Amino acid sequence: MVIINYFFMCLIFGTTFLAIKIGVDAGVPPFLSAGLRFFIAGLLLFSFMVWRKKTTIRLLFRKEMFFTGVGLTFGTFATLYWAEQYVTSGIAAVLSATGPMMIIVIQTFILKQKGNRNSFIGCVVGVIGVTLLILPSFSIEISQFWMIGCFAIILGEAFYASGTIYTKHVIRKFEATSPIALNAAQMMHGGILLIILSFFTENIQLDYLLSPASIGSFLYLTIVGSMIGHSIYYWLVSRTNPVFPSTWLYISPLIAVMLGVAFYHEYISWLTGIGTLTIIVGTVLVNYETLRKLHWRKGTVLQDVKN
Repeated sequence: MVIINYFFMCLIFGTTFLAIKIGVDAGVPPFLSAGLRFFIAGLLLFSFMVWRKKTTIRLLFRKEMFFTGVGLTFGTFATLYWAEQYVTSGIAAVLSATGPMMIIVIQTFILKQKGNRNSFIGCVVGVIGVTLLILPSFSIEISQFWMIGCFAIILGEAFYASGTIYTKHVIRKFEATSPIALNAAQMMHGGILLIILSFFTENIQLDYLLSPASIGSFLYLTIVGSMIGHSIYYWLVSRTNPVFPSTWLYISPLIAVMLGVAFYHEYISWLTGIGTLTIIVGTVLVNYETLRKLHWRKGTVLQDVKN
């Protein structure tokens, strides 16, 4: 079940890049679009969980939900959306792929947890693979805002890594609460912060929000990207570890390239093939211990059934 959900999550997150681009190209303000997406998705999920008596309204007022929302939603997406005004999507993908590595660095050097050499090597290999994958489409125009944009993406990954690690702590603290409810609460907090940021920084025009492209993009990102994709991510963190689900950042560029080939007839070079193989190797190295444990559990269960 873990592996199936992992690949389903990677597929969803890999397609959201295209959906975001469609919405932005339609003229939708990025911060407002992201904020409404996460707030409405969180509100719908949370209302459903309250109706099912899986949680209570009081959960929304816990500081842990606010801090998680700042890390996983607000800090990650505010910086990424802003940076992509000045940084190409290819460079953004490479810088975003440092997320799993940053999780390991924080765990090892700040939290003083025992590091895993295979995981760190796998992270490096994964970043190299993503770089090779999108190298043919690299476009670099170095300017002051380009450098600030690169730094913003790395800062966003620091928010993402910290939020993912903190999520594990929150899940243990609220072990009686469904991960779906916890994820919904943090999305609402992060979404509200993004909407507030939009009011102060963006020129909002309703005409752009009501176009077919923007509505389609918004509905897909809200229902599939946030309600389903991010719920699976939160669930995977609760069932495995912070690093394992974060490796979607290696797989999603591969899916994005495939979509580009399928829908836009984009060119594939020999570097794309090498990058694909490198990403697979890196992902397996990062997740080796988790995959081994899952295989061991499966073998144990089958043995018990036979006995």
